[in-house]
Amino acid sequence: MYKNKKVIVVLPAYNAALTLEKTYREIPFDLVDEVILCDDASKDNTVSKAKEIGIKHIISHEKNKGYGGNQKSLYNKAIELKGDIVIMLHPDYQYTPLLIPSMVNIIGEDLFPVVMGSRILGKGALKGGMPVYKYIANRFLTMTQNLLINYKLSEYHTGYRAFSGKVLRSINFNANSDDFVFDNEMLSQIIYNGFDIGEVTCPTKYFEEASSINFSRSMKYGLGVLRVSVQHLFSKLGILKLKRLQKQD
Repeated sequence: MYKNKKVIVVLPAYNAALTLEKTYREIPFDLVDEVILCDDASKDNTVSKAKEIGIKHIISHEKNKGYGGNQKSLYNKAIELKGDIVIMLHPDYQYTPLLIPSMVNIIGEDLFPVVMGSRILGKGALKGGMPVYKYIANRFLTMTQNLLINYKLSEYHTGYRAFSGKVLRSINFNANSDDFVFDNEMLSQIIYNGFDIGEVTCPTKYFEEASSINFSRSMKYGLGVLRVSVQHLFSKLGILKLKRLQKQD
């Protein structure tokens, strides 16, 4: 708990058996009340490893639903468990769990309802081994998104995010894609509905066991990101009316 607010960490897992325990052991359980893991039809022993280390809430997809589909299951469960602060942490140890207290504090003190762990603030991305082509694409996409969406973030593509329960209950994340572009659709919903976003500097690590997408998937993702940003702009101008951007009751 943080000031009587229930804190939940959600872990979107796919073939994370080798890094799951290391990630889990660094979660600050003096603050975190619940951990939820969703395994997206892994081909390794992620689920058995999760049970072995004591994760109570485990969701297993029989068929792979994609990165976005994984997050939908996690956030729906976090809402069911009445989470007040929900942090998405990748179990591949690419992002450090040691930033959780800072992110919880920012939301718990009502400074921002959403917090992103940015790899771009400072020199964390390249220093941590981000491929140069991904860094360049990240900067180009972020610049374009800031212009189209009329917001200002250092990056839209980090997988380290924290949300207030109010935000999760207010946006229609279930209407989003099941693929990687889910993350950007969710940010579009958050910004469209007037929620502010804070950022903290986040070191990151690129290594063999860390999850990543290949070049062709990256291209598909980039085009999807641009589509989401244009749709956001057109919706703001009244040219489009997208159901997924409308606030939940």
